[in-house]
Amino acid sequence: MSDNDDTTTAVPTRRDTPTRRDALKYGGALAAGTALAGCSDLVGQSEETDRPSDDGSYSVTMAPMGEVSFDSPPESIFTRLTHHAGMAFALGRGNDVNAMHAPDYYDQLWNQFTERLPGVTLDWSELYSSWDPDKGMLYELESDIHLADPASVNALGSWDMTDIEEVRDTVSPWFGNTFSDRHGEPPAEWADRYEYYTLWELFEKVAAVFREESRYDALATIHTDLLETIEENLPPERERPTAVLAGMSDIESMYVYKLDTPGFLTAHVRPLSPIGALEDDISSGDTIDMEGMLEADPDVLFALGGMSPQTDMLRIREELGNHDVGRELSAVQTDRVYAQGARYQGPILNLFQLEMSAKQLYPDIFGEWPAYTDGPYPEISADEQLFDRREVADIITGDR
Repeated sequence: MSDNDDTTTAVPTRRDTPTRRDALKYGGALAAGTALAGCSDLVGQSEETDRPSDDGSYSVTMAPMGEVSFDSPPESIFTRLTHHAGMAFALGRGNDVNAMHAPDYYDQLWNQFTERLPGVTLDWSELYSSWDPDKGMLYELESDIHLADPASVNALGSWDMTDIEEVRDTVSPWFGNTFSDRHGEPPAEWADRYEYYTLWELFEKVAAVFREESRYDALATIHTDLLETIEENLPPERERPTAVLAGMSDIESMYVYKLDTPGFLTAHVRPLSPIGALEDDISSGDTIDMEGMLEADPDVLFALGGMSPQTDMLRIREELGNHDVGRELSAVQTDRVYAQGARYQGPILNLFQLEMSAKQLYPDIFGEWPAYTDGPYPEISADEQLFDRREVADIITGDR
């Protein structure tokens, strides 16, 4: 850790000088009215979870699995995608994860953020890479839970329903939901039992599995406060920038994603309500060339994965500036090409990415985003932070 090594120093719960979030909170509250009534990302954070039985066993219900029973909180945790691994991490169980997609990549990316959480450590390096998991490996891992969506595993084509049920019955339950990412269609076998959840609704269910409801409640309160701060201070629509979210490893063929797509992949930008720059004939996941990007000509260009140590943001900006068409982009001319983190974000990355996106889109309101090129999430002075890092860290480590 570079700036948070001292985990024993007491931090006062109330600062002598107001922070930016204090000023935003009290200023925006005067004009907020009932603006939050339609904010879907706040919905469902107080829903009731299943009750334990007399013998100490308990169950949690979530689509597409239905009711899943547990004798005790799981210890070893299999995951595929990082929104589930990030939930385990938020509950202080990140180092109990034994498998995930691209573990070395996501270990490096997640640790760009843990650098700013005092006392929090995470090591996902060299785990089993589980994008298309081998059934025999699941027997070898003997996980207490498969924190993964069985419908999404079934959709891989290498697993049939018999395989899914066998692992459920002889190793441990499946518990996950992935098609809520952008409300995609699950395989036909699962369609009649599927439901879509927000990121934080999913997190609430996962927290109930691990009997960590109090940790969830504490983090959900921080999330709700952050969303309220954002919602109360958003400028009128006519003053909001246009934006595009793009994968830019190859600027001649860029994957693009619409900002208003439902699902948790856009849970860090949708609450900020920027104006989508892409035309209606372009769908999330499509590729466009530089001429297509100029046709959209966003005020802000978000570079997916730009926070990864493997991504060279300086090179991306230079390539855009040196490109015959790219140099004409408004975002390039005004130096508003920004790094983003991960779309399959867990709750902690969601907090950081809400803050960074707010600063990138509305610096006059939420404070300037530092001129980031590489390294961990930038240091932001305490009075400019939109949520308290130590408070989050203490919830993860159990010190609160």
